[in-house]
Amino acid sequence: MTLKELFDIAKLQLQDLTDLDTPDFRLEQAELLKEEDIWEIVVSYLVEDTNKNTIPSAALTSEHHFQRVYKKLRIDKDKNVIGFYMYDSRK
Repeated sequence: MTLKELFDIAKLQLQDLTDLDTPDFRLEQAELLKEEDIWEIVVSYLVEDTNKNTIPSAALTSEHHFQRVYKKLRIDKDKNVIGFYMYDSRK
């Protein structure tokens, strides 16, 4: 399976998790786990930041309206997503 195929599978599965028209999907990492015959990939995308600052002075700062989330997926040789996990990019 190519990286493009893995990325396309992930985008198809994750697109309903964001309300943005352009969620800026990115393939961050991919690894073939030979013993299990599956791919483990990490994909990031943008979602609306629901934890926005409500302080009036926040309008004067560079407040971000979006946040990037990271998800780990496991994909089998038949191109099925067999695992979906939270992923912390700071580790």
